[in-house]
Amino acid sequence: MVIIGRHLEKEDEMGTGLLATIDSPDDVKRLTAEQRVALCDEIRNALLTYGHRHGGHIGSNLAVVEATVALHTVFDSPRDRIVFDVSHQSYVHKMLTGRRRAFADPDLFGTVTGFTNPNESEHDSFVLGHTGTSISLACGLAKTRDMNGGLTTTSRIGNVVAMIGDGSLSSGIAFEGLNNAAEQGGNLIIIVNDNEMSIAGDFGGMYGPLARLRASNGTAETNIFKAFGLDYRYVEAGNDVNALVEAFSEVRNIDHPVVVHIHTLKGLGFEHRQTEAHNTGHREPWHSDHCTLADIHIHEGQCEASHWQKPDRELNAPANPRAYYGAIVMNALERRFAAEPGLTIISPATPGSNGISHEFRERAGSHYVDTGITESHAVAFAAGIAKAGGTPIVATTASFFQRAYDQFFQEMSLNRARVTILDFLGGLSSSDNTHSGAYDIAMFANIPGVTMLCPTSEEALLADVTWATSPAGTPGCPDGPVVIRIPGDPILAAERDGVLTKLDGGVHDATSGSPLSYRTVRKGGRTAIFALGNTYPLGLDIADRIGATLVDPRQCSSLDEGALESLRDGHELVVTLEDGQLEGGWGEKVTAYYANHRAAGHADHAVCGSPRVLNVGADKEFTDRVRLTDLNERYGLTSDAIVARINEALRH
Repeated sequence: MVIIGRHLEKEDEMGTGLLATIDSPDDVKRLTAEQRVALCDEIRNALLTYGHRHGGHIGSNLAVVEATVALHTVFDSPRDRIVFDVSHQSYVHKMLTGRRRAFADPDLFGTVTGFTNPNESEHDSFVLGHTGTSISLACGLAKTRDMNGGLTTTSRIGNVVAMIGDGSLSSGIAFEGLNNAAEQGGNLIIIVNDNEMSIAGDFGGMYGPLARLRASNGTAETNIFKAFGLDYRYVEAGNDVNALVEAFSEVRNIDHPVVVHIHTLKGLGFEHRQTEAHNTGHREPWHSDHCTLADIHIHEGQCEASHWQKPDRELNAPANPRAYYGAIVMNALERRFAAEPGLTIISPATPGSNGISHEFRERAGSHYVDTGITESHAVAFAAGIAKAGGTPIVATTASFFQRAYDQFFQEMSLNRARVTILDFLGGLSSSDNTHSGAYDIAMFANIPGVTMLCPTSEEALLADVTWATSPAGTPGCPDGPVVIRIPGDPILAAERDGVLTKLDGGVHDATSGSPLSYRTVRKGGRTAIFALGNTYPLGLDIADRIGATLVDPRQCSSLDEGALESLRDGHELVVTLEDGQLEGGWGEKVTAYYANHRAAGHADHAVCGSPRVLNVGADKEFTDRVRLTDLNERYGLTSDAIVARINEALRH
């Protein structure tokens, strides 16, 4: 027997018990009240085992075990549509809809994605991995149902249920959805899973009224849901499956929108631990960023580490690039706080993943702002700080920044606001399809006035941050927003292995001169390799193998025409490498430059003295949990594949 949290679990696979008999929601509906309680215990044990062996969004799923069993007891999925916001809390739903073995059998761990996906099951309506959209999606489902006859026994769509929580309610689109739901009317059930947590703590003015609703058993005068004109019910016992069955039964087939506010405990089943409130500089008790324990000390309740549980085998692994480089940047910025009162780091609710530790946040005080899951607001907020003379830095994941695209164009770029964006997890990775950063260059580098830097070492990263955040009036400082792509796995691995200094002449100096100028690392013949960002170690290896010229472009938002022109003589071939989407990306700009600029003295465009160009990068596609090594093979981003292409091109 092994102890997991407060529970005991057999070391062998679960082959008996109630969970082993659940293959569809119909099996859940046949259970007695006592059996439902027993099933919840079995599911919780299965999740705890899964978390230790495989990892994942365990804390949020432990909070909704009872709620999910109650949902599938009362509602008739897939006719009744259940939309899980973010859907990282859909593991239990998957276990009850034919996919339990993916969470109970170690041989099948990872065979389903961590988010809802219609390709897996008819019980999943949408692919969802981002925040705040469930109510809007539910409004759309309900609208079409009502336009086709409404909620009848023969309608194709029955009850529509949106399950939102885990901090998602602070997202602006969630409020837009609530506003629309109240106006639209008709059957729409919004379940607010209130576990008093976001990814880190809950931040924002709305969480005070939510705390008072909890304290008053739902009767507090200030009720944000009723303020929208919505019906409202409160269930304190959010981890009592039979109390939830009763509450959900009361609203099934309701003829108007209703909010069912349930109070749950995040990570229920992990060890119970009493945590102390630390001095975060926040006044209100509902700001729950209080636990500073390491990942190995995951516990129930207010515990940031429970949001994403690492499998046991990874607890002592070295920091990944996001945490490693993020912490280095935060340490450098912290040294400037005393002299720069306007320096502000802004995180839209994902601090720990990006190296912004609890300890740093507490020391930073007012220099750090967690805006909640509000990327659009975070960027507009930063633009306001910049226009007031402050120095804002917004840090989050590349795929999350997609949610702020309008603010990048309007409030930030059009207004020439000096905002610095720290772009984490940009480029190719083994992420799921909703968290891929393969499109960040195409997104950022094509916005007018944005400078996008792709540093290739720790030193280059720090130099870029210093340049981007230098005071106005500093010679050579940027006059608008700067995006800095945080180095990824290839760079960190090369730095840890000493590859960069070994192949780069003993020192990797990517910090001299303007970051807008390309850096020629070494000169060779016939072929020039332009290795952008994370592909730099790959470019070093290729240049070493074939004696090619190697260029570190350092940025991808403009072309260094002087560097491009210098390659006309003596180079027949230019190869661009980028670990992102080729179409709309950086390499195509190099190709277009040589195609559209004839060399002096060549009137005939067909004989223009320009080298041929090979672009190597990713296809325009969504990928879902494909290993990075496999993606590199697929796209030809390997030394062998590129050398073969170079040799073939030079023969013709």
